[in-house]
Amino acid sequence: MYLYDRLGTGVCWGHISSCDLVHWRHHPDAIGPGNGDEGCFSGGGFVDDDGTAYLTYWMLRGAKGLGIAKSTDRNYDHWTKLPENPVVKSTEWGLTELTDPDGEKLCYGSADPTNIWKKDGKYYMCGGNLLLLNKYGAKKDSPEKFKGDHLYLFESTDLRKWTYKGDFYDRKIDNSWTAANEDNMCPSFLPLPASSCGSKKSDKHLLLFIAHNRGCQYYVGSYDRKNDRFIPETHGRMSWVDSTYFAPEALVDDRGRQIMWAWLTDNPGGEKQRGWSGVYGLPRSLWVGDDNTLRMAPVEELKKLRHHEQQFRDIRLTAEAPVKKLDGVVGDSCELEIQFAPNATAARYGVRVRTSPGSEETTLLYYDAKAKQLCMDSTKSGVGGRRAVERAPLELRQGEGLSLRVFVDKTVVEVYANQRQAICRRVYPGRNDSLDVVLYAEEGEAIVPSAKAWEMMPSNPY
Repeated sequence: MYLYDRLGTGVCWGHISSCDLVHWRHHPDAIGPGNGDEGCFSGGGFVDDDGTAYLTYWMLRGAKGLGIAKSTDRNYDHWTKLPENPVVKSTEWGLTELTDPDGEKLCYGSADPTNIWKKDGKYYMCGGNLLLLNKYGAKKDSPEKFKGDHLYLFESTDLRKWTYKGDFYDRKIDNSWTAANEDNMCPSFLPLPASSCGSKKSDKHLLLFIAHNRGCQYYVGSYDRKNDRFIPETHGRMSWVDSTYFAPEALVDDRGRQIMWAWLTDNPGGEKQRGWSGVYGLPRSLWVGDDNTLRMAPVEELKKLRHHEQQFRDIRLTAEAPVKKLDGVVGDSCELEIQFAPNATAARYGVRVRTSPGSEETTLLYYDAKAKQLCMDSTKSGVGGRRAVERAPLELRQGEGLSLRVFVDKTVVEVYANQRQAICRRVYPGRNDSLDVVLYAEEGEAIVPSAKAWEMMPSNPY
């Protein structure tokens, strides 16, 4: 499912399906305006034990709340909104204020619901907190319970009547993980496997979400099933310099893999004239490592797009020869697999993509050894878009080389490093010859035992 503003209709959920995560077909829109709402904002999906599928969504607009739709047909082409909607009622846009049995004021977020999950015969979902943060937590002297990111837990026995249970987790109030002005919206709460193939289970869960001002981020932690609380143990981001990598959605497939997508919000102008708006990053497989931190890699199915493999071996980048162009690579539609040997002495080393012959335009993907960061520099990438240097923490272990997986798909550039970090952004070269792929090292040496390149076949050529 994907969110879009359908011309002449309103905000709808589009619906596509695939048997291989590469080739996709369109279905009728799942949900849209009607039945008491003016459109449908973010939510999640859930399939019950009897095969009935449910969508949670934020009902537009004003003092409506959280809605649910269901489908029982084989291809999930037909959806019915529950007549009980909103199943969680707002008292104003995105939040609910009530009085508890003791006469005390009770406030919780009723926006951007998570996916539903089931435990011991009961159903659970959470609501996001942007509007509550804006109203009560935005000032320095605001109560701590309203500052920063929060989720609010709801419980049901029948999916129609929901009871508010309280905060789902405690954020660190020292702001060492998230800041007091960051919200929690577009959340996803799913179990994490302990391997990329999903075959090995773990006892950890992943809470994916966005802060509107900082983009995509996550907590890895434990789900206290007895008290229905999430206990974050590590925190990480997928966006650092702005909010280009945004609005994550995730699922668990039949193999046990957790797979996510995110919306790249850096869109060109003229969307109505183009007839489309927005792009997704590649599907990422997510799992937990032995150190309790998140691992990530592009899903294996993307290898189906590989075509026309080229190999380059034993490249030495030195002060005398700091660059090496990879001749013959299709520079605007390619996958790269680059291995840098351990113990490089270069201060920065990596690969330049979408590069013109004189480097007037270029996008840099590199490791900053001193700062211990994976970096993408798009300041010279072209004529538009968000040009910035994005820096993601990545500390190479003693004796560990740098392994890069890079995807270039016209305006989308995505880089993965050592299955521990990734950056995805959009670039807009203005020159037709910004097609070179160049290995490079600065202020020292780096050795590349192996570099491979593939042309990427189209998935759905329109």
